[in-house]
Parts: sequence; C-alpha cells; structure tokens
Amino acid sequence: MINNIKKDAEERMEKSVQSMLDAFKRVRTGRANPNILDNVSVNYYGSPTPIAQVANIIVEDGRSLAINPWERKMLPDIEKAIMKSDLGLNPITTGDVIRLHMPALTEETRKDFIKLARSEAEKGRVSVRNIRRDANAAIKDLLKDKQISEDEERGGQDQIQKLTDKFIAKVDSLLADKEKDLMQV
Repeated sequence: MINNIKKDAEERMEKSVQSMLDAFKRVRTGRANPNILDNVSVNYYGSPTPIAQVANIIVEDGRSLAINPWERKMLPDIEKAIMKSDLGLNPITTGDVIRLHMPALTEETRKDFIKLARSEAEKGRVSVRNIRRDANAAIKDLLKDKQISEDEERGGQDQIQKLTDKFIAKVDSLLADKEKDLMQV
C-alpha cells in the first residue's frame, strides 16, 4: 500500500517537473527556438490550433525562425497570432514565409526572464511539496485505519521525504541551467 502511494507521488512529481520544463521553454533566451511558439494558437477552420500544426517552423540561424504555412491563406492569421502573443516578437512576412528575428536580450530583460524562471521553479517546488503532503496524509489514513503500523508509517514518510528531496533538487538543477542559459550573451 505504501509502495502504491510512493509510486503515485513519484509519477505526480515527475509531471510537476515536466510542467515546469514546459514553462521554461516559453521563457525565451536570445537564441531562436521553435518551442517558443508552442502556446501560440491560430484560428484554423474555426478551432484554435497551435502554429506547429499548420506550418513548418525552421531555425534559420541562431537568432531567427522561419514559419512556412502549409496554406498561403494562413499567413495573416499566423502573423496576427504572433503579434497578439506577449512574446515581444515582430513577424516579417516575405512571400510565403514569416520570419521572426529574436532581438538580443538586454541585461534588464534577462533579469526579468530570470525572475520569471524562478517564479516557475517555485511553482514546481510548491507542487512537489503539495504532492508530499497528500502522500503523507494518505499514509496517515492507512495508520488511522490500522492497515499499517507506526513504524511502517514513519518509514513511508521517510521514503516520501527522500522522493521530495530528489525532485526539489531536480527543480533547482533545472533552474540553475535555465539561469545559465539566460545569462549567456
């Protein structure tokens, strides 16, 4: 029973870390990365659709992306969607291709992005701690229902704490990598 609780907690913690990683992808660095457009949707035949599903997104060089829509009529819609998103990018349409140039980050914007990354990391830590709390409560319920002994409860809570420490360390490590990435010129 404790192993099931631990396994469930580990899966949920892994999802929390993955969610944080997805949020990190949206924090742009000075380099071109197609993942920055993951949350930008365009109206495609009446339904919001991610840009990656209606166009090819290509990294041309270190600082620019090329978006090549599969249907030419999607050009203005994609351009509007990018401008409405708060990515701070200005699309330039040339023929059948939309180009996005990633402006160089100033020190101030880098610091703002680091604050954003730290905020996302803190959300990840809080999520992991909430999962720990839920798992410990489930273990205490087992004890209350006399399905496990007090020693098993303590052992289970120790296992959950070790799991929590492992995932908190993972969050901190990923944050350090993102900060290093953001500070590169």
